[in-house]
Amino acid sequence: MASIHPSAIIEDGAQLGEGCSVGPFSYVGANVVLGDRVELKSHVVVTGDTKIGDDTVIFQFSVIGEIPQDLKFKGENSRLEIGKRNRIREHVTMNCGTDGGGGVTRIGDDGLFMAGCHIAHDSQLGDRVIVVNSCAIAGHCILEDDVIIGGLSGVHQWVRIGRGAIIGGMTKVVSDVIPYGLVQAENGRLDGLNLIGLKRRGVPRSEISALRSGFKALEKGEGTFLERARRLGEETESEYVKEIVDFILGDSDRSFLTPGH
Repeated sequence: MASIHPSAIIEDGAQLGEGCSVGPFSYVGANVVLGDRVELKSHVVVTGDTKIGDDTVIFQFSVIGEIPQDLKFKGENSRLEIGKRNRIREHVTMNCGTDGGGGVTRIGDDGLFMAGCHIAHDSQLGDRVIVVNSCAIAGHCILEDDVIIGGLSGVHQWVRIGRGAIIGGMTKVVSDVIPYGLVQAENGRLDGLNLIGLKRRGVPRSEISALRSGFKALEKGEGTFLERARRLGEETESEYVKEIVDFILGDSDRSFLTPGH
């Protein structure tokens, strides 16, 4: 039931779902599983222990599932799992995981990965993530649902970016970003909230007002940033604000981008 161009190479053991399309000069490795209606354009390489969900399209010259770019990698078994309905554009690279990071790189559903971006080993990406042209997401990063990374940006290893945050173009991100945060400038400054994204998703005006008040409470007040976050969590009734507080108080190896700095 799959459409395979005569010049494509499909290794023995590969599993192709119904309605798959494999274009000219593409390669599918022996441990690859393609869901239904997955489309590989020409010159696509899918290798390693890689699973790709239904209705995903991968464009020319992408390399998906290769070994990690990590000197500690010694050939151990590791995986790459990609969800459904993703659009992976030209020259994108996505690597499998490592033992040190849990052994698996995960991509959620409905993502858009634009030309030339890189998703490194052991990173965990949620649903509806957009990574714009020529971005680099380093190893062990967490990008929650609805995150947008602007073009030519770089995200440092182990960084967490909370749900609904947006990173401006040409930005270096070396610290965790709170949910719904707006980060921009060359060295990554937390300049406010992703208000446009919140409005587009239909978040009620009352919740947006609560988020703006919560952001101000985190920016100014007595005590450290963590102390202000704990106090905010005790005072607020907004589920959106509580999500930010839980993110701040969660486990992380990185510092935070904080309001006003």
